[in-house]
Amino acid sequence: MTEDLQFDWELSGSGWAQCRVADGSAVLKNVVSYCTDALSDVLHGVIGLYGPTSVQRFSFDLEPAEARWVLRGRGADVDMAVYRFPDVSTSYDAPDEDGTPVWGSRQPRTVLGHAVMEAAQSVLRLHGEDGYLAKWVRYPFPVAALQDLRRLHLRHDGCARPHQPALV
Repeated sequence: MTEDLQFDWELSGSGWAQCRVADGSAVLKNVVSYCTDALSDVLHGVIGLYGPTSVQRFSFDLEPAEARWVLRGRGADVDMAVYRFPDVSTSYDAPDEDGTPVWGSRQPRTVLGHAVMEAAQSVLRLHGEDGYLAKWVRYPFPVAALQDLRRLHLRHDGCARPHQPALV
C-alpha cells in the first residue's frame, strides 16, 4: 500500500476530459467522454465508501471502450481496481472479471477522498460552474456531490493534509 495517490481531472475539449490516477508504482490515463456524468460518478463512488455499502462501481465512456472502476472498502483502506472493456455498448452487465485489469492500488480512504475532492475543487476553481458546463456540455458541475464528499471527508477521515477552502 502506498499513500502517494494522485488523481487529476482536466477538461480537455468540448465534451472531453483527461483523467489520470497514479500511485508509486503505476499510472493510468484515460480520455473520458461526456456521454456519462463522469466527474459526478467519481464523486458519488467515493461518497458511497462512507456508507454501509463496501463496494462502489462507476464507469467512464471512452468511446467506444469502457473503463470500469471498482472501489472495495476494507476497513480504513480501499482496494481500487480499473478494468477496461473494448465496447461499452456490450459490457454494461458484464462481470468485472470479463474486463482487462489495467490499474489497481490499495489506499487509505482518507487519501482517496482527499485526492478526489482536491481534483474536483481544482476543476471548479479553474472553470467555474458556467465554464464547466460550457466545456463538458451535457452535465453541470456536480456541486452537491463535491460538498457531500468534503463534508464526509472532513468529518470522518481525520485527514492531516492541508485543505483548500471550499469554493461552494
